[in-house]
Amino acid sequence: MSYEYIQTETRGHILVVTMNRPDVYNAVNEDMHHEMSDCWDVFAANQDLWVAVLTGAGDKAFSAGNDLKATQQGGIKKGLPKTGFAGLSSRFDLEKPLIAAVNGFAMGGGFETALSCDIILASENAKFALPEVKVGFFASASGVQRLSRYIGRLAAQELMLTGRTIGAEEALRMGCVNEVLPAADLMDRAMAKAEELCSVSPSSVKATKRILNSMAIADGLPESLAYSREVQMDLARTEDFKEGVNAFVEKRKPNWVNK
Repeated sequence: MSYEYIQTETRGHILVVTMNRPDVYNAVNEDMHHEMSDCWDVFAANQDLWVAVLTGAGDKAFSAGNDLKATQQGGIKKGLPKTGFAGLSSRFDLEKPLIAAVNGFAMGGGFETALSCDIILASENAKFALPEVKVGFFASASGVQRLSRYIGRLAAQELMLTGRTIGAEEALRMGCVNEVLPAADLMDRAMAKAEELCSVSPSSVKATKRILNSMAIADGLPESLAYSREVQMDLARTEDFKEGVNAFVEKRKPNWVNK
């Protein structure tokens, strides 16, 4: 697999995927969404690949989420793939496990991408937030749905409505991640966990994920995500949305008008 914005490497039955835009903290632009969607399609179809590890290039960021500069400059032409943010947030047919190795901050869509994986390992310097409300968005790429399911609605609401950032240890206490590790040990631990998953029956793992996917569907997650997209389109027509994006790009405090 050869891409412009992500790197892939195969190690036995393990696919390592690296979001590779370190100059913008691995923010995801439109083309990168489609590259990642294609990558997961190839991963799903390859019988010799059993587990994937997803991380970010550099030592500062897993992913800063949506590329707001591209949004401001009219970067929305093709739109998101049907599989959602990073090709993952709206994907309910992948029957192979994904491990997120969060090597720095995971903000907005970056956090939502990690939440779309099955296991989340974090370096001790990782930070997490759904800060969309600070820039005129909301966590429409499954953050609202997944975080409230994983850590409970009350705790999730506080994070989503304030947009505040939490460190790795608080994320662990809240149940946002499975494990926190020294930065130097993160990828070794992610690969060891991937090898552990490869040591059990891949057919059994697929069967387990098939049921987990069916539970998400029965719980109405696809419909809720579709509604999130509708609400996001309505939000995009507001003055606050335009102001939030412009203020972020211009590095100033937004002037909200509530309309």
